Amino acid sequence: MREQQRIGRLPGGQRLPQRSLFEKIWQQHVIEEHGERALLAIDRIFLHERMGSVALQSLAARARPVRGPERVFCTIDHIVDTRPGRGDDTPVPNGREFIEQTRAAAHAAAIRLFDVNDPDQGIVHVVSPELGLALPGLTIVCPDSHTCTQGAVGAYAWGIGSTEAEHALATGTLRVRKPQSMRVRLQGNIDPRVSAKDLSLLLIGRYGAAGARGKVVEFSGSAVRTLGMEGRMTLCNMASEWSAVSALIAPDDCTFDYLARRRYAPEGRDWDTALSAWRSLRSDTHALFEPDIDVDVTDLAPMVTWGTSPQHAVSVAASVPDVAHSGASQEAYARALHYMDLQPGMPMNSLRIDGAYIGSCTNGRITDLRIAARVLAGRHVAHGVRALCVPGSSSVKRQAEDEGLDQIFRSAGFEWRESGCALCFYAGGESMGAGARVISSTNRNFEGRQGPGTRTHIASPATVAASALYGRIADVRTVLN
Repeated sequence: MREQQRIGRLPGGQRLPQRSLFEKIWQQHVIEEHGERALLAIDRIFLHERMGSVALQSLAARARPVRGPERVFCTIDHIVDTRPGRGDDTPVPNGREFIEQTRAAAHAAAIRLFDVNDPDQGIVHVVSPELGLALPGLTIVCPDSHTCTQGAVGAYAWGIGSTEAEHALATGTLRVRKPQSMRVRLQGNIDPRVSAKDLSLLLIGRYGAAGARGKVVEFSGSAVRTLGMEGRMTLCNMASEWSAVSALIAPDDCTFDYLARRRYAPEGRDWDTALSAWRSLRSDTHALFEPDIDVDVTDLAPMVTWGTSPQHAVSVAASVPDVAHSGASQEAYARALHYMDLQPGMPMNSLRIDGAYIGSCTNGRITDLRIAARVLAGRHVAHGVRALCVPGSSSVKRQAEDEGLDQIFRSAGFEWRESGCALCFYAGGESMGAGARVISSTNRNFEGRQGPGTRTHIASPATVAASALYGRIADVRTVLN
Protein backbone atom coordinates (compact mmCIF):
# COMPACT_ATOMS: atom_id res chain seq x y z
CA MET A 1 0.00 0.00 0.00
CA ARG A 2 1.33 3.39 -1.00
CA GLU A 3 0.43 6.79 0.31
CA GLN A 4 0.85 10.32 -0.91
CA GLN A 5 -0.06 13.33 1.21
CA ARG A 6 -0.49 16.75 -0.34
CA ILE A 7 -0.78 20.14 1.29
CA GLY A 8 -4.14 21.69 0.46
CA ARG A 9 -2.91 25.09 -0.72
CA LEU A 10 -2.12 26.56 -4.12
CA PRO A 11 1.25 28.11 -5.00
CA GLY A 12 1.53 31.49 -3.36
CA GLY A 13 -1.02 30.55 -0.73
CA GLN A 14 -3.95 31.56 -2.96
CA ARG A 15 -7.22 29.64 -2.91
CA LEU A 16 -9.36 29.04 -5.94
CA PRO A 17 -13.01 30.11 -5.52
CA GLN A 18 -14.19 26.51 -5.49
CA ARG A 19 -15.80 24.48 -2.73
CA SER A 20 -15.80 21.02 -1.30
CA LEU A 21 -19.01 19.04 -1.04
CA PHE A 22 -19.24 19.84 2.67
CA GLU A 23 -18.73 23.57 2.03
CA LYS A 24 -21.56 23.55 -0.52
CA ILE A 25 -23.98 21.95 1.94
CA TRP A 26 -22.83 24.29 4.68
CA GLN A 27 -23.37 27.39 2.54
CA GLN A 28 -26.84 26.26 1.52
CA HIS A 29 -27.86 26.07 5.19
CA VAL A 30 -26.25 29.22 6.61
CA ILE A 31 -28.80 31.63 8.07
CA GLU A 32 -26.27 34.10 9.43
CA GLU A 33 -22.55 34.10 10.21
CA HIS A 34 -20.60 35.51 13.14
CA GLY A 35 -16.86 35.05 12.71
CA GLU A 36 -16.00 31.35 12.75
CA ARG A 37 -19.52 30.40 13.81
CA ALA A 38 -22.73 30.26 11.82
CA LEU A 39 -26.38 29.68 12.51
CA LEU A 40 -27.36 26.67 10.41
CA ALA A 41 -30.80 25.44 9.40
CA ILE A 42 -31.30 21.82 10.51
CA ASP A 43 -33.30 19.55 8.22
CA ARG A 44 -33.59 16.38 10.31
CA ILE A 45 -33.36 15.68 14.04
CA PHE A 46 -33.13 12.11 15.33
CA LEU A 47 -33.53 11.07 18.93
CA HIS A 48 -33.25 7.83 20.87
CA GLU A 49 -34.41 6.76 24.31
CA ARG A 50 -31.06 7.16 26.04
CA MET A 51 -30.75 10.89 25.28
CA GLY A 52 -33.91 11.93 23.44
CA SER A 53 -36.21 11.96 26.45
CA VAL A 54 -33.84 14.36 28.23
CA ALA A 55 -34.12 16.97 25.46
CA LEU A 56 -37.86 16.51 24.99
CA GLN A 57 -38.63 16.70 28.70
CA SER A 58 -36.45 19.75 29.16
CA LEU A 59 -38.21 21.47 26.27
CA ALA A 60 -41.62 20.62 27.71
CA ALA A 61 -40.59 21.96 31.12
CA ARG A 62 -39.91 25.31 29.45
CA ALA A 63 -43.30 25.16 27.70
CA ARG A 64 -41.55 25.31 24.31
CA PRO A 65 -43.10 23.34 21.43
CA VAL A 66 -41.08 21.39 18.89
CA ARG A 67 -40.63 23.53 15.79
CA GLY A 68 -41.58 21.48 12.75
CA PRO A 69 -42.31 18.13 14.44
CA GLU A 70 -42.53 16.49 11.00
CA ARG A 71 -38.73 16.87 10.79
CA VAL A 72 -38.11 15.00 14.05
CA PHE A 73 -37.90 11.21 14.49
CA CYS A 74 -37.25 9.07 17.53
CA THR A 75 -36.43 5.38 17.95
CA ILE A 76 -36.05 2.97 20.84
CA ASP A 77 -32.67 1.36 20.21
CA HIS A 78 -29.94 1.90 22.80
CA ILE A 79 -31.22 0.05 25.85
CA VAL A 80 -34.11 -1.96 24.39
CA ASP A 81 -34.12 -5.69 25.12
CA THR A 82 -33.07 -7.71 22.05
CA ARG A 83 -34.13 -11.12 23.36
CA PRO A 84 -37.10 -12.77 21.59
CA GLY A 85 -40.51 -11.83 22.97
CA ARG A 86 -39.31 -8.52 24.30
CA GLY A 87 -41.41 -5.79 25.85
CA ASP A 88 -40.55 -2.60 27.73
CA ASP A 89 -38.50 -4.43 30.37
CA THR A 90 -34.78 -4.51 29.64
CA PRO A 91 -31.67 -5.91 31.38
CA VAL A 92 -30.46 -2.30 31.77
CA PRO A 93 -31.12 -0.72 35.19
CA ASN A 94 -33.97 1.83 34.88
CA GLY A 95 -34.30 0.84 31.22
CA ARG A 96 -38.08 0.57 31.34
CA GLU A 97 -38.26 4.09 32.77
CA PHE A 98 -36.14 5.46 29.91
CA ILE A 99 -38.43 3.82 27.36
CA GLU A 100 -41.68 4.91 28.98
CA GLN A 101 -40.49 8.50 29.43
CA THR A 102 -39.31 8.71 25.82
CA ARG A 103 -42.60 7.28 24.56
CA ALA A 104 -44.65 9.79 26.56
CA ALA A 105 -42.46 12.74 25.55
CA ALA A 106 -42.50 11.77 21.85
CA HIS A 107 -46.28 11.44 21.82
CA ALA A 108 -46.71 14.75 23.63
CA ALA A 109 -44.44 16.47 21.10
CA ALA A 110 -46.28 14.83 18.17
CA ILE A 111 -43.09 13.42 16.62
CA ARG A 112 -42.76 10.06 14.83
CA LEU A 113 -41.68 7.34 17.24
CA PHE A 114 -40.36 3.95 16.15
CA ASP A 115 -41.41 2.14 19.31
CA VAL A 116 -40.18 -1.15 20.76
CA ASN A 117 -42.24 -3.42 18.50
CA ASP A 118 -42.87 -0.98 15.65
CA PRO A 119 -42.07 -2.60 12.26
CA ASP A 120 -39.69 0.30 11.56
CA GLN A 121 -37.85 0.10 14.91
CA GLY A 122 -34.09 -0.18 14.82
CA ILE A 123 -30.80 1.55 15.46
CA VAL A 124 -31.20 5.18 14.46
CA HIS A 125 -28.33 5.22 11.94
CA VAL A 126 -29.68 2.08 10.26
CA VAL A 127 -33.34 3.15 10.25
CA SER A 128 -32.71 6.62 8.87
CA PRO A 129 -31.12 5.65 5.52
CA GLU A 130 -33.29 2.57 4.99
CA LEU A 131 -36.45 4.71 5.28
CA GLY A 132 -35.07 7.47 3.06
CA LEU A 133 -34.96 9.99 5.90
CA ALA A 134 -31.28 10.68 5.27
CA LEU A 135 -31.01 12.30 1.85
CA PRO A 136 -28.23 14.05 -0.11
CA GLY A 137 -27.59 17.64 0.86
CA LEU A 138 -29.47 17.57 4.17
CA THR A 139 -28.20 18.66 7.57
CA ILE A 140 -28.87 15.93 10.12
CA VAL A 141 -28.21 15.88 13.87
CA CYS A 142 -28.70 13.33 16.62
CA PRO A 143 -27.39 13.03 20.19
CA ASP A 144 -25.11 10.16 19.18
CA SER A 145 -21.49 10.22 18.07
CA HIS A 146 -22.07 7.88 15.12
CA THR A 147 -24.55 10.16 13.37
CA CYS A 148 -21.82 10.65 10.75
CA THR A 149 -22.91 7.25 9.36
CA GLN A 150 -25.63 9.04 7.43
CA GLY A 151 -23.08 11.11 5.53
CA ALA A 152 -22.74 8.10 3.23
CA VAL A 153 -25.69 9.43 1.22
CA GLY A 154 -24.03 12.83 0.80
CA ALA A 155 -25.57 14.56 3.82
CA TYR A 156 -23.84 16.61 6.51
CA ALA A 157 -24.67 14.60 9.63
CA TRP A 158 -23.06 14.98 13.05
CA GLY A 159 -23.53 14.11 16.70
CA ILE A 160 -24.66 16.67 19.28
CA GLY A 161 -25.38 16.85 23.01
CA SER A 162 -28.79 16.90 24.68
CA THR A 163 -28.66 20.69 25.22
CA GLU A 164 -27.95 21.24 21.53
CA ALA A 165 -30.74 18.80 20.70
CA GLU A 166 -33.14 20.86 22.79
CA HIS A 167 -32.12 24.03 20.90
CA ALA A 168 -32.50 22.33 17.53
CA LEU A 169 -35.93 20.99 18.53
CA ALA A 170 -37.14 24.42 19.61
CA THR A 171 -35.71 26.49 16.75
CA GLY A 172 -34.82 24.22 13.86
CA THR A 173 -31.33 25.72 13.96
CA LEU A 174 -27.94 25.31 15.61
CA ARG A 175 -25.05 27.71 16.07
CA VAL A 176 -21.89 25.81 15.22
CA ARG A 177 -18.25 26.35 14.38
CA LYS A 178 -17.34 25.51 10.80
CA PRO A 179 -14.92 22.57 10.60
CA GLN A 180 -12.26 22.15 7.94
CA SER A 181 -12.58 19.79 4.99
CA MET A 182 -10.31 16.76 4.74
CA ARG A 183 -10.26 14.27 1.86
CA VAL A 184 -9.20 10.63 1.87
CA ARG A 185 -8.96 9.00 -1.55
CA LEU A 186 -8.83 5.21 -1.31
CA GLN A 187 -7.47 3.83 -4.55
CA GLY A 188 -7.05 0.32 -5.91
CA ASN A 189 -8.93 -2.94 -6.15
CA ILE A 190 -9.68 -4.60 -2.83
CA ASP A 191 -10.09 -8.32 -2.25
CA PRO A 192 -13.85 -9.11 -2.13
CA ARG A 193 -13.26 -10.72 1.28
CA VAL A 194 -11.93 -7.39 2.57
CA SER A 195 -14.56 -4.88 3.63
CA ALA A 196 -15.19 -1.24 4.50
CA LYS A 197 -14.52 -2.12 8.15
CA ASP A 198 -11.01 -3.21 7.19
CA LEU A 199 -10.49 0.04 5.27
CA SER A 200 -11.55 2.00 8.36
CA LEU A 201 -9.27 0.11 10.72
CA LEU A 202 -6.38 0.61 8.30
CA LEU A 203 -6.87 4.39 8.34
CA ILE A 204 -7.35 4.69 12.09
CA GLY A 205 -4.42 2.39 12.76
CA ARG A 206 -2.13 4.29 10.42
CA TYR A 207 -3.06 7.87 11.32
CA GLY A 208 -4.19 7.45 14.90
CA ALA A 209 -7.50 7.89 16.70
CA ALA A 210 -7.08 11.69 16.47
CA GLY A 211 -6.08 11.67 12.80
CA ALA A 212 -9.17 13.56 11.64
CA ARG A 213 -9.85 15.63 14.75
CA GLY A 214 -12.07 18.63 14.02
CA LYS A 215 -12.47 17.73 10.33
CA VAL A 216 -15.26 16.76 8.00
CA VAL A 217 -13.81 13.86 6.02
CA GLU A 218 -14.82 13.30 2.41
CA PHE A 219 -14.11 9.74 1.25
CA SER A 220 -13.53 9.22 -2.45
CA GLY A 221 -11.46 7.17 -4.85
CA SER A 222 -11.94 3.98 -6.86
CA ALA A 223 -12.11 1.71 -3.81
CA VAL A 224 -14.91 3.84 -2.31
CA ARG A 225 -16.88 3.90 -5.55
CA THR A 226 -16.89 0.10 -5.68
CA LEU A 227 -18.42 -0.10 -2.21
CA GLY A 228 -22.16 -0.58 -1.94
CA MET A 229 -24.16 1.92 0.08
CA GLU A 230 -23.99 -0.13 3.24
CA GLY A 231 -20.21 -0.41 3.00
CA ARG A 232 -20.06 3.36 2.58
CA MET A 233 -22.14 3.71 5.74
CA THR A 234 -19.61 1.59 7.64
CA LEU A 235 -16.78 3.78 6.37
CA CYS A 236 -18.52 6.99 7.44
CA ASN A 237 -19.61 5.45 10.74
CA MET A 238 -16.03 4.67 11.76
CA ALA A 239 -14.94 8.26 11.08
CA SER A 240 -16.19 8.93 14.61
CA GLU A 241 -13.36 6.67 15.86
CA TRP A 242 -10.99 8.88 13.89
CA SER A 243 -12.22 11.91 15.90
CA ALA A 244 -13.86 13.45 12.83
CA VAL A 245 -16.77 15.87 13.23
CA SER A 246 -18.44 14.05 10.37
CA ALA A 247 -17.79 12.19 7.14
CA LEU A 248 -19.52 12.08 3.78
CA ILE A 249 -19.37 10.63 0.30
CA ALA A 250 -20.55 12.44 -2.83
CA PRO A 251 -23.81 10.88 -4.05
CA ASP A 252 -23.72 8.93 -7.30
CA ASP A 253 -25.90 6.43 -9.17
CA CYS A 254 -25.29 3.87 -6.41
CA THR A 255 -26.75 6.37 -3.92
CA PHE A 256 -29.71 7.25 -6.11
CA ASP A 257 -30.56 3.59 -6.79
CA TYR A 258 -30.45 2.91 -3.07
CA LEU A 259 -32.75 5.82 -2.19
CA ALA A 260 -35.29 5.34 -4.98
CA ARG A 261 -38.71 4.35 -3.63
CA ARG A 262 -37.64 4.56 0.03
CA ARG A 263 -40.53 5.45 2.33
CA TYR A 264 -39.63 9.11 2.94
CA ALA A 265 -37.74 9.77 -0.31
CA PRO A 266 -39.26 12.17 -2.85
CA GLU A 267 -41.59 10.68 -5.46
CA GLY A 268 -42.66 11.48 -9.03
CA ARG A 269 -41.74 14.97 -10.17
CA ASP A 270 -40.29 15.74 -6.75
CA TRP A 271 -37.86 12.86 -7.24
CA ASP A 272 -36.80 14.20 -10.66
CA THR A 273 -36.27 17.66 -9.20
CA ALA A 274 -34.32 16.30 -6.24
CA LEU A 275 -32.19 14.06 -8.45
CA SER A 276 -31.20 16.99 -10.62
CA ALA A 277 -30.05 18.91 -7.55
CA TRP A 278 -28.30 15.91 -6.00
CA ARG A 279 -26.16 15.35 -9.09
CA SER A 280 -24.47 18.71 -8.44
CA LEU A 281 -23.46 17.66 -4.92
CA ARG A 282 -19.79 16.99 -5.41
CA SER A 283 -16.56 18.79 -4.66
CA ASP A 284 -15.30 21.16 -7.31
CA THR A 285 -12.23 20.05 -9.22
CA HIS A 286 -9.93 22.52 -7.51
CA ALA A 287 -11.51 22.47 -4.05
CA LEU A 288 -8.85 22.43 -1.36
CA PHE A 289 -8.60 20.01 1.52
CA GLU A 290 -6.36 20.12 4.58
CA PRO A 291 -5.05 17.45 4.46
CA ASP A 292 -5.65 15.64 1.19
CA ILE A 293 -4.55 12.01 1.40
CA ASP A 294 -4.22 9.20 -1.15
CA VAL A 295 -3.98 5.59 0.06
CA ASP A 296 -3.49 2.56 -2.18
CA VAL A 297 -5.46 -0.31 -0.60
CA THR A 298 -4.84 -2.97 -3.23
CA ASP A 299 -2.93 -5.29 -0.89
CA LEU A 300 -5.07 -4.73 2.19
CA ALA A 301 -5.66 -7.81 4.35
CA PRO A 302 -8.50 -8.28 6.88
CA MET A 303 -7.83 -6.19 9.98
CA VAL A 304 -8.44 -6.66 13.71
CA THR A 305 -7.66 -4.67 16.84
CA TRP A 306 -5.30 -5.95 19.50
CA GLY A 307 -5.68 -3.28 22.21
CA THR A 308 -8.18 -0.88 23.73
CA SER A 309 -8.46 1.74 20.98
CA PRO A 310 -9.55 1.39 17.35
CA GLN A 311 -6.09 2.71 16.43
CA HIS A 312 -4.60 -0.50 17.87
CA ALA A 313 -5.27 -2.25 14.57
CA VAL A 314 -3.18 -4.79 12.65
CA SER A 315 -3.65 -7.46 10.00
CA VAL A 316 -5.15 -10.72 11.24
CA ALA A 317 -1.92 -12.34 10.05
CA ALA A 318 0.25 -10.01 12.16
CA SER A 319 1.34 -10.16 15.78
CA VAL A 320 0.80 -7.92 18.77
CA PRO A 321 3.24 -5.06 18.06
CA ASP A 322 5.97 -3.85 20.35
CA VAL A 323 5.61 -0.40 21.83
CA ALA A 324 7.72 1.24 19.10
CA HIS A 325 5.27 0.08 16.42
CA SER A 326 2.05 0.34 18.44
CA GLY A 327 1.25 3.99 17.85
CA ALA A 328 0.67 4.36 21.59
CA SER A 329 2.58 5.97 24.43
CA GLN A 330 4.50 3.69 26.79
CA GLU A 331 1.84 4.13 29.47
CA ALA A 332 -1.13 3.55 27.15
CA TYR A 333 0.61 0.57 25.56
CA ALA A 334 1.33 -1.08 28.89
CA ARG A 335 -2.21 -0.49 30.08
CA ALA A 336 -3.70 -1.93 26.89
CA LEU A 337 -1.54 -5.05 27.10
CA HIS A 338 -2.48 -5.56 30.73
CA TYR A 339 -6.21 -5.12 30.13
CA MET A 340 -6.20 -7.38 27.06
CA ASP A 341 -3.88 -9.94 28.74
CA LEU A 342 -1.42 -9.94 25.85
CA GLN A 343 2.32 -9.93 25.28
CA PRO A 344 4.28 -8.36 22.40
CA GLY A 345 4.85 -10.77 19.55
CA MET A 346 1.82 -12.96 20.18
CA PRO A 347 0.29 -13.90 16.78
CA MET A 348 -3.20 -12.48 16.48
CA ASN A 349 -4.45 -15.74 14.98
CA SER A 350 -3.34 -17.60 18.11
CA LEU A 351 -5.73 -15.70 20.40
CA ARG A 352 -8.61 -17.91 21.51
CA ILE A 353 -12.01 -16.26 21.88
CA ASP A 354 -14.93 -16.79 24.23
CA GLY A 355 -17.50 -14.78 22.30
CA ALA A 356 -18.40 -13.50 18.83
CA TYR A 357 -20.81 -10.63 18.18
CA ILE A 358 -22.30 -9.45 14.89
CA GLY A 359 -24.45 -6.30 14.89
CA SER A 360 -24.39 -2.54 15.67
CA CYS A 361 -24.89 0.63 13.61
CA THR A 362 -21.50 -0.14 12.07
CA ASN A 363 -22.15 -3.66 10.79
CA GLY A 364 -25.72 -4.73 11.44
CA ARG A 365 -27.15 -4.24 7.94
CA ILE A 366 -28.38 -6.88 5.52
CA THR A 367 -25.15 -7.04 3.50
CA ASP A 368 -23.19 -7.56 6.73
CA LEU A 369 -25.44 -10.45 7.67
CA ARG A 370 -25.22 -11.94 4.19
CA ILE A 371 -21.43 -12.10 4.16
CA ALA A 372 -21.34 -13.55 7.67
CA ALA A 373 -23.95 -16.15 6.71
CA ARG A 374 -21.86 -17.07 3.67
CA VAL A 375 -18.93 -17.79 5.98
CA LEU A 376 -21.08 -19.78 8.44
CA ALA A 377 -23.17 -21.80 5.97
CA GLY A 378 -22.82 -25.52 6.65
CA ARG A 379 -20.46 -24.95 9.57
CA HIS A 380 -20.72 -24.56 13.36
CA VAL A 381 -19.07 -22.28 15.90
CA ALA A 382 -16.28 -23.78 17.97
CA HIS A 383 -17.02 -25.40 21.31
CA GLY A 384 -17.17 -22.89 24.16
CA VAL A 385 -17.82 -19.83 21.96
CA ARG A 386 -20.97 -17.82 22.68
CA ALA A 387 -22.10 -16.21 19.42
CA LEU A 388 -24.83 -13.61 18.87
CA CYS A 389 -26.28 -11.87 15.84
CA VAL A 390 -28.36 -8.74 16.45
CA PRO A 391 -29.81 -7.19 13.25
CA GLY A 392 -29.52 -3.42 13.00
CA SER A 393 -33.24 -2.89 12.44
CA SER A 394 -36.51 -4.80 12.48
CA SER A 395 -36.59 -4.37 8.70
CA VAL A 396 -33.15 -5.96 8.36
CA LYS A 397 -34.30 -8.82 10.62
CA ARG A 398 -37.37 -9.49 8.47
CA GLN A 399 -35.36 -9.36 5.26
CA ALA A 400 -32.76 -11.74 6.68
CA GLU A 401 -35.49 -14.15 7.73
CA ASP A 402 -37.11 -13.93 4.29
CA GLU A 403 -33.74 -14.92 2.80
CA GLY A 404 -33.24 -17.74 5.31
CA LEU A 405 -30.18 -16.16 6.88
CA ASP A 406 -31.58 -16.60 10.38
CA GLN A 407 -31.60 -20.36 9.87
CA ILE A 408 -27.96 -20.31 8.83
CA PHE A 409 -27.03 -18.34 11.95
CA ARG A 410 -29.08 -20.59 14.21
CA SER A 411 -27.75 -23.80 12.64
CA ALA A 412 -24.22 -22.49 13.10
CA GLY A 413 -24.83 -21.95 16.82
CA PHE A 414 -25.55 -18.20 16.89
CA GLU A 415 -28.28 -16.64 18.99
CA TRP A 416 -30.70 -14.79 16.69
CA ARG A 417 -31.99 -11.59 18.31
CA GLU A 418 -34.37 -8.68 17.83
CA SER A 419 -32.84 -5.41 16.64
CA GLY A 420 -31.09 -2.88 18.86
CA CYS A 421 -27.70 -1.65 20.04
CA ALA A 422 -27.42 -4.54 22.53
CA LEU A 423 -23.84 -5.58 23.33
CA CYS A 424 -22.25 -2.78 21.31
CA PHE A 425 -21.96 -0.90 24.58
CA TYR A 426 -22.47 -1.81 28.22
CA ALA A 427 -25.09 0.17 30.13
CA GLY A 428 -25.46 -2.17 33.08
CA GLY A 429 -27.31 -4.89 31.14
CA GLU A 430 -25.98 -7.90 29.29
CA SER A 431 -22.26 -8.64 29.11
CA MET A 432 -20.00 -11.39 27.85
CA GLY A 433 -18.36 -11.40 31.28
CA ALA A 434 -15.18 -10.22 32.95
CA GLY A 435 -12.07 -11.65 31.30
CA ALA A 436 -13.99 -12.90 28.25
CA ARG A 437 -12.21 -12.35 24.94
CA VAL A 438 -14.73 -11.29 22.30
CA ILE A 439 -14.40 -10.55 18.62
CA SER A 440 -17.03 -8.03 17.58
CA SER A 441 -18.26 -6.17 14.49
CA THR A 442 -18.93 -3.09 16.63
CA ASN A 443 -17.03 0.20 16.54
CA ARG A 444 -15.27 0.52 19.91
CA ASN A 445 -12.95 -1.68 21.92
CA PHE A 446 -12.47 0.61 24.93
CA GLU A 447 -12.02 -0.87 28.38
CA GLY A 448 -15.39 -2.12 29.61
CA ARG A 449 -17.16 -1.19 26.36
CA GLN A 450 -18.90 -4.58 26.22
CA GLY A 451 -18.95 -5.10 29.97
CA PRO A 452 -16.61 -4.76 32.97
CA GLY A 453 -13.40 -6.60 32.19
CA THR A 454 -14.55 -7.84 28.77
CA ARG A 455 -11.73 -7.84 26.20
CA THR A 456 -13.00 -6.75 22.80
CA HIS A 457 -11.31 -7.13 19.41
CA ILE A 458 -13.16 -5.30 16.63
CA ALA A 459 -13.22 -6.59 13.06
CA SER A 460 -15.50 -7.06 10.06
CA PRO A 461 -18.55 -9.37 10.21
CA ALA A 462 -16.73 -11.83 7.95
CA THR A 463 -13.74 -11.97 10.29
CA VAL A 464 -16.04 -12.32 13.31
CA ALA A 465 -17.85 -15.24 11.66
CA ALA A 466 -14.62 -16.98 10.66
CA SER A 467 -13.18 -16.52 14.15
CA ALA A 468 -16.32 -17.99 15.71
CA LEU A 469 -15.81 -21.13 13.62
CA TYR A 470 -12.17 -21.56 14.60
CA GLY A 471 -12.57 -20.49 18.23
CA ARG A 472 -9.73 -18.02 17.74
CA ILE A 473 -9.07 -14.89 15.71
CA ALA A 474 -9.00 -16.13 12.13
CA ASP A 475 -8.49 -14.95 8.56
CA VAL A 476 -11.74 -15.22 6.63
CA ARG A 477 -9.72 -15.92 3.50
CA THR A 478 -9.01 -19.40 4.87
CA VAL A 479 -12.77 -20.07 4.87
CA LEU A 480 -13.75 -18.29 1.66
CA ASN A 481 -11.10 -19.28 -0.84
